[in-house]
Amino acid sequence: MSASPYAASIHPAPAVASAATLDALHGLVVSHLSDNLQRLSGVRGLQRLHPERKLVGTAFTVKTRPGDNLLIYKALMMMSPGHVLVVDGGGDTSNALVGELIMLYAQQRGCAGFVIDAAVRDSAAFHAADFPCYARAIGHRGPYKNGPGQINVPVSIGGQVIRPGDLIVGDEDGVVSFAPDQADALIAAAQQTAAMEDAIKAEIANGKVEQAWLSKVLQPYGL
Repeated sequence: MSASPYAASIHPAPAVASAATLDALHGLVVSHLSDNLQRLSGVRGLQRLHPERKLVGTAFTVKTRPGDNLLIYKALMMMSPGHVLVVDGGGDTSNALVGELIMLYAQQRGCAGFVIDAAVRDSAAFHAADFPCYARAIGHRGPYKNGPGQINVPVSIGGQVIRPGDLIVGDEDGVVSFAPDQADALIAAAQQTAAMEDAIKAEIANGKVEQAWLSKVLQPYGL
């Protein structure tokens, strides 16, 4: 049997993050993570297709030729529970790369969700299942299945480079990603941000016009 022409482009699955790390990230909002990533990181331009569930998991990346999902099929068979399918489809929206059948199979495999820089179809099914899915667009035209493609290589998603094994967090404000070795420090920093904002909320509730959090911003400008 001849070797597969895609073999050289298929790399092993990354290890899934620990349950403790994933649990901590479930308790944090994307905006606080983004603030502590210097507001320079994060996926841009994708829309959330599901109503509510938070996306937290480990990136399993696929790079496809625009409009083609052959390597997505292979990727789904390689994934472990806790992986997030992250697909660089070049931002092309002519053909949907995933739909309800792929979603159902991914659920059975324990996939945490999808981040697709391309179109998705069967959007009602994603909404009904509340299966985490962020995509560039919705479209009815199905994909080609000819390849080529790559699995578990660095990809570009909405201006953000995502590497296999990166942590992915998504909520109603969007999606961020970061390297696993950043997780502990980033979680601690985001927890501090949350505590600071809780204190500001309490100050706002006192009804006073003069507020310390406003003055802190205005005073350096003599305002």
